[in-house]
Amino acid sequence: MKEKIEYEYKINVEELKEGINYYSFKIDNQFFYLTKVKRNLVELNDLMKLYQELVNKNYPVHQIIPTVFQSLTILDNNEPYMLLSLTNPFEEYSILDMLKIWDMLPINLQNKSLERPDWGRLWSIKIDYFEYQIGELGKDKKVVINTFGYFAGLGENAISYVNKVNATLKPINNKLVLCHKRVYYPNKHLNYDNPLNLIFDWEVRDIAEYLKNEALVSVDDALIDLQTYLKIRKLDLYSLSLLYARLIYPSYYFDLYENVMNYDVSEDCLITIMEKIPQIEEFLKKSYEIIAFYGQIEKIDWLTN
Repeated sequence: MKEKIEYEYKINVEELKEGINYYSFKIDNQFFYLTKVKRNLVELNDLMKLYQELVNKNYPVHQIIPTVFQSLTILDNNEPYMLLSLTNPFEEYSILDMLKIWDMLPINLQNKSLERPDWGRLWSIKIDYFEYQIGELGKDKKVVINTFGYFAGLGENAISYVNKVNATLKPINNKLVLCHKRVYYPNKHLNYDNPLNLIFDWEVRDIAEYLKNEALVSVDDALIDLQTYLKIRKLDLYSLSLLYARLIYPSYYFDLYENVMNYDVSEDCLITIMEKIPQIEEFLKKSYEIIAFYGQIEKIDWLTN
């Protein structure tokens, strides 16, 4: 891959590091990430239009580097990769930083290919596939088998919750905002400013993803950030309910599960998450109490008692 990068981009790469779905290298104070493109052609076309609007409005987003042949991607094992450039990948965004970014730049360009508000359907498809995958390929993975049931159950709770919300409530503000496929904690610029990570969804998506990953590190800090967010944003009952549904859904587990099943990552990472179940349940109980103060959202008895 080093030779291919040097040929396609005419960049001298001294040390190339490889990760899951990416390669990275550094030149002076500039960081470069060659990242796998997990988008179909329609989505990628719409993303490039969005990217150009963001650049024109000085929105914080990594620079996309074309090849010397003016292609946006190169192939590795028939998989497309895009080269991104940035200077501060390890700086972090807080909850307040995320809100400032949303408030400073309304985005007018939206497209159905980039919208992801149908959580219940997407979650159901994913869990059904995981169950099929375990049946076909996971019989020798004891930790996967021992941990999957609990987190799939949490996922099913989230699916039922969000489906009921959509059947009984309507949003006051119907506008989707610029969000991300994944938000982690700490929320580093490396992930959050990646244009390939962008989608349109409800604002509470990003907030919930940040908070539940933060809760795996510190429940107290996550609850403080939740309080801060709810004091600033005056959410309607629909948004409050979506926020709690998203907190329940264990995307942190499913991401690790996919790494174990698809990229030969050690199952030990799943043991670490399993050991945090008391912490997860404490967070879900206390976050319900905080959110319910701002609106009478639906209760899940086994999580709140």
